[in-house]
Amino acid sequence: MEPAESPRPEPLTGKPAWLQWLLLLFVSALFSFLLEFAALPGALLIGPMLAAIVAGTYGASVRAPKLGFAVGQAVVGVLIASSLSPTIFLSFAARWPLFLAVVLATVAASSFLGYLISRWRIMPGSTAVWGSSPGAATAMVLMAEAFGADARLVAFMQYLRVIFVTVAAALIARLWVDTSGVVVPPTIWFPPIEILPFAATVAVVAIGCLLGPLLRLPSPYFLGALIVGTVLHLAGGVDFQLPEWLLAISYALIGWTIGLNFNRAILRHAARVLPQIVLSILVMIAFCGGLAWLLVYEMGVDPLTAYLATSPGGMDSVAIIAAASDTIDISFVMALQTARFLFVLVFGPPIARMIARLVKD
Repeated sequence: MEPAESPRPEPLTGKPAWLQWLLLLFVSALFSFLLEFAALPGALLIGPMLAAIVAGTYGASVRAPKLGFAVGQAVVGVLIASSLSPTIFLSFAARWPLFLAVVLATVAASSFLGYLISRWRIMPGSTAVWGSSPGAATAMVLMAEAFGADARLVAFMQYLRVIFVTVAAALIARLWVDTSGVVVPPTIWFPPIEILPFAATVAVVAIGCLLGPLLRLPSPYFLGALIVGTVLHLAGGVDFQLPEWLLAISYALIGWTIGLNFNRAILRHAARVLPQIVLSILVMIAFCGGLAWLLVYEMGVDPLTAYLATSPGGMDSVAIIAAASDTIDISFVMALQTARFLFVLVFGPPIARMIARLVKD
């Protein structure tokens, strides 16, 4: 009887770290370019994450530095803080009962979907809830990891939904908006550095990275920078500069950290549950479309404004589509999107814990 063959080593197993990083950088750049060329959202984050997933499943041993991951989270916090404006809160204050009702309905529906996904053993409890949560995808992934969910599977669910939602929103927008004359401005990778705004960005990133852990915040680097940046931006009128190269590095560090933790077992599980996850995404899009129809029918809101405002995720992509037309009430859209994001940010953790307990009982 012949001895069993030992398993073949993965292609990257035992390779020098510099070679692994070189290959990872090359494949990350290639994937990001292809996603950008296809006009898909989040290319600078999804590209490196996909490259890292491939590297991780082929035996890569390199890992993104923890400090880099922390700084990347803080930069995302500053990015979200810089997108907030007083007009958003004024719009919310004027229509808060309507906004609150839509937010509660959306969060209830996403939480119920998360409960079903968990109850049917498609995904673990808190992972299912965070993966189903409507909001800024990157922020949801970072928050999920802080509360014990599997960030890899949350990222899989969140970014898959972002792609579906953005493509659907873009297609629906074309029914109402003629975008043939809209010219997408070229990406300026290395703009002139504005000393004060860039210094403010660096300062908030540093303060957020120090303050968040001291206050024992969940996802401390992200929330620390978000809180400090929001206070300075809204109360102090401080502007930030986030050049494309800084965002690209930050997104890459986040994507690599998540992707390199994938293995073949996780990848097989993600592929196995893909049909169920796609179905849950389509159900969520349909539900939010129903909310949009109610806004149009009961409140007389412009149809495209209503759809973009209730769209479940992809806040940055929704903002770009909304800005392409003068007929869309962009303050309404961003106020509702921001209100939902902040609600999930505050109440997401207790909701996730509650559903995880319900599934166990």
